[in-house]
Amino acid sequence: MFNPTILTFELVSKSLLSTYKIHIYLPPQFDAKLSYPLMLLNDGQDLEAMDMKTILTDIYKHQLSKPFILAGIEAQNRLQTYGVAGCLDFKGRGSLATEYTDFVIKDVLPSILKVCGLTKFSERVIGGFSLGGLSAFDMAWVQPETFSKVMVCSGAFWWRKKELNEGYTDADRIMHNKVLETPHKPPLKIWLQCGTLDEKEDRNLNGIIDSIDDMRDLVKTLQEKGFKENVDLFSKEMIGGKHSLETYGIVFPYFVHWAFN
Repeated sequence: MFNPTILTFELVSKSLLSTYKIHIYLPPQFDAKLSYPLMLLNDGQDLEAMDMKTILTDIYKHQLSKPFILAGIEAQNRLQTYGVAGCLDFKGRGSLATEYTDFVIKDVLPSILKVCGLTKFSERVIGGFSLGGLSAFDMAWVQPETFSKVMVCSGAFWWRKKELNEGYTDADRIMHNKVLETPHKPPLKIWLQCGTLDEKEDRNLNGIIDSIDDMRDLVKTLQEKGFKENVDLFSKEMIGGKHSLETYGIVFPYFVHWAFN
């Protein structure tokens, strides 16, 4: 009664020279005559390992969210397709981020509508984990007319222009700079999460792991842009949370309750 229906299809990207598998989880009692919100996730190859079907079944069983469509895009060449569009990191990674963004918006979204037999979504939300989370944030940031909300767990906000031993400072973080340099606050709602056991690195030796430092600094930067905590910005430091699918599976229901309740 509460189980989602799973569909899978393939989509060829000529610009990325890859074939992508896309997994769709339709809500119980799905009706193509209705309009549903879409939750689009990077790293769709991880959904089965997360046991997303059980997670969604529990969400619907306990009425944590209104019905929504979840779609996961399996990654191809993620070190090049994920990143910040238009700005390579210090190792030249993220070279296909612009092409990937175009592929998602121009090809993936219309194809999901077609496969589901829908004419439109009531809203479109995007999310991801780690580097896939950085990619999701970048897409939502530059395309707020496409995506109304974004979820990032363990976001790779360390993505930087310089290596640590090459004169790096926090001013070299690419996404922080992109937010700072954006002239106007986009109409976007942002949900960020990081665990206290996400990693062990502490580049500035302040006793706080880098991933949490980077998320905290991004929150401050967003607040300078006019975002307000618990209004259009939510950030959570999960005690004991790790850089793992297990942690992301735990926090995902909290996000969809926030996004679609």
